[in-house]
Amino acid sequence: MPHPLPHSVSAPRPLPRHLALAGPTASGKTAAALAIAQRHPVEIISVDSALVYRGMDIGTAKPSAAELAAVPHHLINIRDPLHAYSAAEFARDASRLMLDISARGKLPLLVGGTMLYFKALREGLDDMPPANPAIRAELQRQAERMGWPALHAELARVDPVTAARLAPADSQRIARALEVWRVSGRPISSSHTATKVAAPDQTSLLISLEPLERAWLHQRIAQRFDAMLANGFLDEVKALRQRGDLHPDLPAMRCVGYRQAWDYLDAVDACAAPGAASAKASPALSDLRDKGIAATRQLAKRQITWLRSSPERQVVACDAPDAIEQVLKLVSDFLK
Repeated sequence: MPHPLPHSVSAPRPLPRHLALAGPTASGKTAAALAIAQRHPVEIISVDSALVYRGMDIGTAKPSAAELAAVPHHLINIRDPLHAYSAAEFARDASRLMLDISARGKLPLLVGGTMLYFKALREGLDDMPPANPAIRAELQRQAERMGWPALHAELARVDPVTAARLAPADSQRIARALEVWRVSGRPISSSHTATKVAAPDQTSLLISLEPLERAWLHQRIAQRFDAMLANGFLDEVKALRQRGDLHPDLPAMRCVGYRQAWDYLDAVDACAAPGAASAKASPALSDLRDKGIAATRQLAKRQITWLRSSPERQVVACDAPDAIEQVLKLVSDFLK
């Protein structure tokens, strides 16, 4: 039987004066952030759920060693891919870092595209029970016996709202929703019923890099994925697979690009396995490229949709020739 827990809501913590630079993937956030750092005394806090992981450098377009050395960066390479990093953890860590940076006389500059992290920091999150390894292991055993669609059906009985928005094979989210139900006795969907909006203030500036022409962003996404492949992305994923303790349902391995590369390598291995049908050709690298680019485009679309729901943002057309100059002017005006 689940043990009911009190339903409490974590209020957003007052934040010191800061800058925030958001935008879809491949919109030029890193270049704009470094330009700001050249003009103003800032320290960068990464708002990216993939950059937290060590050993995931090429596929996340992680800033180079030179870029990381040019200005202090935080919340990059802080977690092994085996261990998840939650939005609640980000909000806690980022809040602490912002206070520390301010105490040093610097300005916190939040940079990234993980919109749930921005939401957690700016608006707070509903409190939910932490991960329960024993229950998660039992759910995994059930899934191996019955399949994830059966667990999805169970979720539909106890939390139909959440089940309705999840695919029957979405193992990560189904497991978390059932875990919350079994631990707390309440559906995870109840955590989304309270609306919490931080009071508007003059202590922050949110700059949003958004393309006027979606085709420009699509071209950038394709160029970036091609560069990743050329720079050894597949070798990076092979090294992660060879560890032996990672699997494709981990949040780290579900990052855009990594999941598609993992599936591609699974297919390659299946074709090379003894007894594999000789007529079955190994998948082409172009298949991975197409799927990786398509997944990245979908991510960018979700990011832009979220940004457009933030009326306080200051929009800069990232495909404009003077985009960085526009960003720098907004920052200078804010700091006057």
